[in-house]
Amino acid sequence: MEVVIVPDSAAGGELIAEAMAGLLRQKPDALLGVATGSTPLPVYEALAAKVRAGEADTSRARVCQLDEYVGLPAGHPESYRSVVLREVVEPLGLSEDAFLGPDGTAEDVAAACLAYDRALAEAGGVDLQLLGIGTDGHIGFNEPCSSLASRTRIKTLTEQTRVDNARFFDGDIGQVPHHVITQGIGTILEARHVVLLATGEAKADAVALAVEGPLSALVPASALQLHPHATVVVDEAAAAGLKLADYFRATYAAKPSWQGI
Repeated sequence: MEVVIVPDSAAGGELIAEAMAGLLRQKPDALLGVATGSTPLPVYEALAAKVRAGEADTSRARVCQLDEYVGLPAGHPESYRSVVLREVVEPLGLSEDAFLGPDGTAEDVAAACLAYDRALAEAGGVDLQLLGIGTDGHIGFNEPCSSLASRTRIKTLTEQTRVDNARFFDGDIGQVPHHVITQGIGTILEARHVVLLATGEAKADAVALAVEGPLSALVPASALQLHPHATVVVDEAAAAGLKLADYFRATYAAKPSWQGI
C-alpha cells in the first residue's frame, strides 16, 4: 500500500486526475470506477479541466458505479446514477452508453446484484477504482463487519452512515434509504488499481486504522492492505493519526517520477 500525503483536497484531486489521465493515455477505453459524495469532487473537476485543455482524452473511457441506493425512484436527483451522470459523465463528455451501474429500482434486488457483478466482469474488469472512506472505516457501502470476500450485494446502512448522508437529502435523515446495493469488498479488490482519497480531520481515525491497524472486518477499508496496487491519498488533516506519516512523506519524495501512482 502506498500512502501519499498532500497539502489539501485540491492537490489530491489533481494527483488522482493525472493518474486517470495517464491510464487513459495507455488504455483509452479504460473502465474507471467512480465514487460519490463530496470527497471525490476535486478529482472529477480536475479531470474535466484536463479534458477541456486537451490534456486527457475520455472519448473512449467508461465509468462504473461503486454503489446505489435501493428504492429511490428512477431519476431521483440523489440516486447515485443521477449523481454520477451529473458530476462525472456529463462533465467528461461521455455518453450514457459508457456508464455501468446497478439497478436500485429492480424488483429482484438480489438478481440485480448478481447481474452487476457479471456486467463488470464482462466489461473486462475495473482498471482504476476510486474510493472514499466512511468515518467508521467503510468503503463503498460495506459497513463494519462486512465479509472481506463479499460480492456485490444488498446492505443495510448503519445509523451513522445515514446521518452522514442526510446532508444530501436536505438534512432529513428520514429521506435517506435504509438499503443500498454495493460492490462487495471482494469485488472492489478485483480492480487493477484501487485509489482511496480521504480529506479532513473527521477521517483521520478511520485512515489510521485502515492503513496501520490490523486487517479486520470491523474496518472494511483495511482490506486494501491485501491489494497489490492500492494507493491512499490523504490531506494533512486526514493524515493526522498516522504514526508513519514522516516515513510516507519521505518515500513519496524519493519516488521516481516515471513510476506514477
